Amino acid sequence: MSDRKQNRFTTKRLVISALFIALAVVLNELTPIKLPFGGAVTAFSQVPIVLLSFCYGVPWGLVCGVLMGVINMMFGLENFSYVSGIGAYLAVALLDYIVAFGGLGLAGMFRKLIKNNTVSIAVGAGVVSLIRYACHFLSGVTVWADYADGWQSVWAYSLSYNGSYMIPELIITIVGAIIIVNIKPIFKALDK
Repeated sequence: MSDRKQNRFTTKRLVISALFIALAVVLNELTPIKLPFGGAVTAFSQVPIVLLSFCYGVPWGLVCGVLMGVINMMFGLENFSYVSGIGAYLAVALLDYIVAFGGLGLAGMFRKLIKNNTVSIAVGAGVVSLIRYACHFLSGVTVWADYADGWQSVWAYSLSYNGSYMIPELIITIVGAIIIVNIKPIFKALDK
């Protein structure tokens, strides 16, 4: 590939990625259901990162997911006011933002394993949503355990609280990713 063609390819990929990360952040702010202690059901906010990973590969998807997590963390800085100590700050930054959203970039790992694009993206979207759920669950049992008042177990509290928004997010992400991958002109343009 010539240098000029390579530069156009790289520029196109960077522009599409920047637009998709911005779209993911905006969609993350559109929350029809918002929980009182953080977490929300969003309008397909995970789908752009899932698509970037699916089309451009896992390493690229991981970088884009981490960038989304960092930007979302800047929008959620008030969450840090509820915790104290460097360990809690690090746990919130990593588990609720950087690793949770960065993990969305793993969605493309099934593309070469499963030849059917619809099945591949559905499995990838489901797995990365579960990874994000696991991150929030771990954050819930470590950092946010004090909010489990009235629950028999902090584990049950974190599982149910985080599940109340992550299970709908999982479903919304799978449905959104399947729809986009099956709109041939859009997917074909993105997948070049």
